[in-house]
Amino acid sequence: MTKSLQDKVIIVTGAGRGIGREIALLCAAEGAKVVVNDPGVTADGSGTSAAPAEEVVEEIKKRGGTAVANFETVAEAIPASKIVKQAVDTYGKLDGVVNNAGILRDAIFHRMSVEAFESVIKVHLMGSFYVSHAAARLFREQESGSFVHFTSTSGLVGNYGQANYAAAKLGIVGLSKSIALDMSRFNVRSNCISPFAWSRLIGTIPTETEAEKERVKQIQQMGPEKIAPLCAYLLSDAGKDVTGQIFAVRMNEIFLMGQSRPIRSVHRGEGWTTQTIAEHAIPALKPSFYKLDRSADVFSWDAI
Repeated sequence: MTKSLQDKVIIVTGAGRGIGREIALLCAAEGAKVVVNDPGVTADGSGTSAAPAEEVVEEIKKRGGTAVANFETVAEAIPASKIVKQAVDTYGKLDGVVNNAGILRDAIFHRMSVEAFESVIKVHLMGSFYVSHAAARLFREQESGSFVHFTSTSGLVGNYGQANYAAAKLGIVGLSKSIALDMSRFNVRSNCISPFAWSRLIGTIPTETEAEKERVKQIQQMGPEKIAPLCAYLLSDAGKDVTGQIFAVRMNEIFLMGQSRPIRSVHRGEGWTTQTIAEHAIPALKPSFYKLDRSADVFSWDAI
């Protein structure tokens, strides 16, 4: 059988560990030439190490695949553009980008530092933009290409202590949809995946209460390898008609996530005043208000 990504060139950011590693391994197994990007930082973004990316490249080659390591940060425009340049310099083209790189700097909102907010935004949101923007011109010229961006239910639904991460991840949804709209005329696709999987970053979740310990225990059962197949599909020619969507993957479940649309409206012919809003509009709309749900409240059943 022909492999689904045969001879395609794919960049995977944050590919030294966890979900990114599994995506890189599967893409290579499906025939892609993979640029394994990872500066080897810790979960909070500090330090660097060549080992994670090099180890993944070694594993790919051991399995008969083709890959090259890249150690640039996605958090700055010029280094991010060098990831794309290396792909083209090494393999002559680029077919797909997986924006997976990320860090966590969790804190309750009133205690979150400006630096903690900005650093997470830079890696997740700005990083996704920088790499995508560098690749977009190539995709435009060749009139093909696929972006897969990683979002999170922290942004789509909500979680405690993650204002920086949630803002970045919901921003990525807007970025992906805009890319899909702007570049569909050039046969360029852009989609998001919201993963449920155990990783280094999830390992930073607090486990102070019994409920938190149980939640982490359940997540630990969800291997990162479960995320990779959907990602590989979206990069392949088989996914050529899929763009502008948000998917979630949890163990063996794949969800198509909703996008914001009006759910209820009220009308007053003479217009609204502060008083009539209080007396009429809000009481009519309130039954449809969203609760302050967290991701665990919405995905309340055990993974299957």
